[in-house]
Amino acid sequence: MSKDRARRRDEREQAAAVRRVAAQRRRARVERRQDRRRALAPVAPRLRYRKRWRRQEGILARRRRAQNGVILCLILASQLVVWLLTDDWWLRFTAALLAVIATPVFVTVALDRRP
Repeated sequence: MSKDRARRRDEREQAAAVRRVAAQRRRARVERRQDRRRALAPVAPRLRYRKRWRRQEGILARRRRAQNGVILCLILASQLVVWLLTDDWWLRFTAALLAVIATPVFVTVALDRRP
């Protein structure tokens, strides 16, 4: 009976020793990580605080979004017309390329507010 208790006590002590070693390793790893963070803290900016990305809500921002939506609809409508009227892939590709190239020019000429 006492041999059985001694054996179980030894098993418990061995398990506790394994747990202590694992806990020491974890603490050492956490301390190393904290040391690295402290060493890099003056160099690296704070990344902990995330910036919330929201749309601007002013009148000008709403106007810009509406203009961009109208421009996108016009481009898509022109592409739809070209796709419905022609079966030639080269013409479709040329129309798409022309739309990509001409859109910034159109936007600059039509919507530029500089005097």
